Amino acid sequence: MSDPSNKADDKAAEGAAPLTSVLFACTMNSIRSPMAERLFKNLLGATVYCDSVGIEEGETDGFAVAVMSERGLDMASHKSKRFDDLEDIYFDLIVTLSPQAHHKALDLAAGHAIEVEYWPTMDPSTVAGSRDQVLEAYRQVRDALEEKIRSRFAVSAEKEK
Repeated sequence: MSDPSNKADDKAAEGAAPLTSVLFACTMNSIRSPMAERLFKNLLGATVYCDSVGIEEGETDGFAVAVMSERGLDMASHKSKRFDDLEDIYFDLIVTLSPQAHHKALDLAAGHAIEVEYWPTMDPSTVAGSRDQVLEAYRQVRDALEEKIRSRFAVSAEKEK
């Protein structure tokens, strides 16, 4: 029996095609969406194609790299890209993490069979304070994204690679 909170299971039960590709999107593709992309790839491996983009191109954030490396996940080589840089938009699901990205994704998905979900996610770069306070904000975002990915895509400890 499928978990009623898991839309992917519900679609599979209804005979819909399984989820094959996910795009994470935020404002600058420098913190939230690349963190989500890396976490997703770590948890689901190569079973589902995953990418990330932003409205604008930004530089990879050092704090994001640091908190991801705490989990053994390398994000230092991430290269920021924009929606306009995508070769195609054939994703089954676009997960937006900022209001700006959500509006862009809805416009992009119009007329296409693309599901768009909005996961409001704080921008940790807006947190002021000591280095430890800022790092804690980034950890909170990382952990919240991981929890949401685990929940949404039914990833248990047994499914991890």
